[in-house]
Amino acid sequence: MKIVKIKDDTTAAAGGAASVEGSVAARLRAAGIALTLQRLAVAQVMLVEPTHLSADQVLARVRDIMPEVSRATIYNTLRLFADAGLVKELVIDPERTVFDSNTSHHHHLYEVDTGKLTDIPSGELHVSGTAGLPDDVELEAVDVVLRVRRKPA
Repeated sequence: MKIVKIKDDTTAAAGGAASVEGSVAARLRAAGIALTLQRLAVAQVMLVEPTHLSADQVLARVRDIMPEVSRATIYNTLRLFADAGLVKELVIDPERTVFDSNTSHHHHLYEVDTGKLTDIPSGELHVSGTAGLPDDVELEAVDVVLRVRRKPA
């Protein structure tokens, strides 16, 4: 039996009954998500500290832990985590989507030149008013991404 070590707080027996401990496993359980080695590996990458990662970046990091994991498993797991409210999908532009592990209300600063994405606490940017909405809909959320680029020298 192969033992897979996922950083310091989760150990599981590959191909056998999982023995899990720690905050990552607890967060998955609290969200009603059944524990699997693949989900634990994705959670270790996404949920230990606030991060903004694309699905491909998550795949690369999870493959450091579990080389055989598939792209489909990563996408399905990220969708499951998003549906459970553990991560938030953030469309930066039509060609770049990231998953944000900080699910509290906040905004983002995106540096176009470098691709760096930084959280802006909600208290530092105020959005006032809303567009006129049709009577049969209600506002669900406002996501603000400030796109900036370096000034020419």
